[in-house]
Amino acid sequence: MAGFATLDDLPVAGRRVLVRADLNVPMRDGRVADATRIDRLLPTLRRLRDAGTRIVVMSHFGRPRGRVDPALSLRPLADVLSRALGGAPARFAEDCVGPAAAEMAERLGDGDVLLLENLRFHGGEERNDPGFAAALAALGDVYVNDAFSCAHRAHASVAALAGLLPSGAGRGMQAELEALEAALGAPDRPLAAVVGGAKVSTKLELLENMIARVDLLAIGGAMANTFLHARGHDMGRSLREPDLSPTATGILERSKETGCEILLPRDVVVAPALSEDAGALAVDVAAVPPDMMALDIGPESAGALGDRLGGCRTLVWNGPLGAFETAPFDSATNGVAATAARLTRDGSLLSVAGGGDTVAALAHAGVAEDFTYVSTAGGAFLEWMEGKTLPGVAALTDARR
Repeated sequence: MAGFATLDDLPVAGRRVLVRADLNVPMRDGRVADATRIDRLLPTLRRLRDAGTRIVVMSHFGRPRGRVDPALSLRPLADVLSRALGGAPARFAEDCVGPAAAEMAERLGDGDVLLLENLRFHGGEERNDPGFAAALAALGDVYVNDAFSCAHRAHASVAALAGLLPSGAGRGMQAELEALEAALGAPDRPLAAVVGGAKVSTKLELLENMIARVDLLAIGGAMANTFLHARGHDMGRSLREPDLSPTATGILERSKETGCEILLPRDVVVAPALSEDAGALAVDVAAVPPDMMALDIGPESAGALGDRLGGCRTLVWNGPLGAFETAPFDSATNGVAATAARLTRDGSLLSVAGGGDTVAALAHAGVAEDFTYVSTAGGAFLEWMEGKTLPGVAALTDARR
């Protein structure tokens, strides 16, 4: 993908490389509960070690708000990194800037790894302070950003630092940007988007951007209830936002102007409570009982969506179609995800998914590995879907070579 340098473009051999990682991983009882972000960092670290570089890894962890908080130290991650790299020792610096960190970085040998303390222990990180960025830059010769999940933050280690050193994208960042470009930048058409979740209010910008860019927009989850309500359907006790009915109607009207077809459920699965034994049944959207709530799109709607995906070349997916954490309200998400996965395996569909509960929903469906790309970036993925410029990506595009 044009516009930024990658590891293949940067002169890294024998140099100190500052790697902006995202090690803000979930911890439980002092152990990493989900190592996905660490696993996705490894191709970059291995490539740099093979090239004989001296690696300085930096990351934030939690929200210490510019103060030292021992509970949010990155120290436990040094051993995790070491094990992930096959036992190669990862040293730990008690601070991310200053004389001690500089001395440790200076003493690194080829292939050595140094992990810096939490960047957010310094207020200058979140302020995108030029002085703090300069202090980080003093620790290395080259800058590599491999934290797309932080690319929507205009922080010093994400934005300002890229202008101070020869800079480029790590393997994870590169893969993410190439997948996103293929999905929305220059996609093969027809291009479909599946958008689910609870509230229209949290995805207004996303929906507005989608109707301007995609050919087919399928809306599911509880947010579909708001659109159905706007069309005059009484949705019983279903979660919805009645005050956003005019907004939903406006989106439906604008989609006609942009040529985007919006696919809403024709049937829904309802129950009196969110429970496996609540007595779920599928009903037409015009026949939701007053004492029940819609908790999934119905089998007819799920089948129709799956059929439509068969005629598409590209798919962007954000948000589950129902309350997938509780059976049987996972049926539509599981079924449509399985169809998208099969089409992807067959080579007829490029599928990119991410944001919110999407990763968990696709993992629950057992198909996350079959999609072309599944982003764990959360907020950055959502802002990209909203059409926003991400500071971390813009910084790489404008960076020194």
